[in-house]
Amino acid sequence: MVFRTFITALAVTLLALCPAAIARPGDGTLRLATTTSTENSGLLKAILPRFEAATGLKVQVISVGTGKAMKLGENGDVDVLLVHSRPDEDMFVAQGFGVNRRDVMYNDFILVGPKADPARVRGGRDIIAALRRILDTGATFVSRGDDSGTDKMEKGYWKEVGRRPEGRQYLAAGQGMGEVLTMSDNLAAYTLSDRATYGAYKPRIGLAIVVEGDAKMFNPYGVIAVDPARYPDVNFKGAMQFVEWLTGAEGRRAISGFRVDGEQLFFPARR
Repeated sequence: MVFRTFITALAVTLLALCPAAIARPGDGTLRLATTTSTENSGLLKAILPRFEAATGLKVQVISVGTGKAMKLGENGDVDVLLVHSRPDEDMFVAQGFGVNRRDVMYNDFILVGPKADPARVRGGRDIIAALRRILDTGATFVSRGDDSGTDKMEKGYWKEVGRRPEGRQYLAAGQGMGEVLTMSDNLAAYTLSDRATYGAYKPRIGLAIVVEGDAKMFNPYGVIAVDPARYPDVNFKGAMQFVEWLTGAEGRRAISGFRVDGEQLFFPARR
């Protein structure tokens, strides 16, 4: 797991430092920058083979936080994005980096923590109240700290609280969701997770859901093609095939059909 994270981070760094040295794939390859949640949950492994079979395209996945995924799009190093931070998605399009953004799917964020629940927040539905109690009780909180959609949402919650933990009470991991769940489990700490990644990791960790159901924890995903007017060498045709397939009947069925231990973890966007 650590090795795979290192390789992904190294690849992103190389793309950022020397994109001209990275060979552009042909029209038969589609470069997708997406969040760790779609990878860690197992969703991509379940749905991408169906897209590839339908189109003949081979999808090259770069799984990073939303912020890093968008940076790859801004540099023209990928063809299409699948991310979850709506304000940043809208800014990406407004600044001329992306076109044809579409709603894809949604799930929700959850607050997870040790089963002993030292902050006594389990069973609540108010994420701000729960974080305030974690802060006041001195319980440990692990943050993604990677500019991902989850990280951005968490930082917004702490802003509503008025301050966030400091020192050893607050650990910024700079890692993907799967790694952060594992770290939180090892440290008996709380963390914010998307439900899908938690569902995939639940059998191997001892963390429990302590807060869920707050409307503030809604988690929508969007797909965006990189603008060919800015980067003429992107595979725009392939990107639009992906956009149309993912938001069409086949993609919606594939998303709805993905389950972990019988639980549906993503839901197609409402029309």
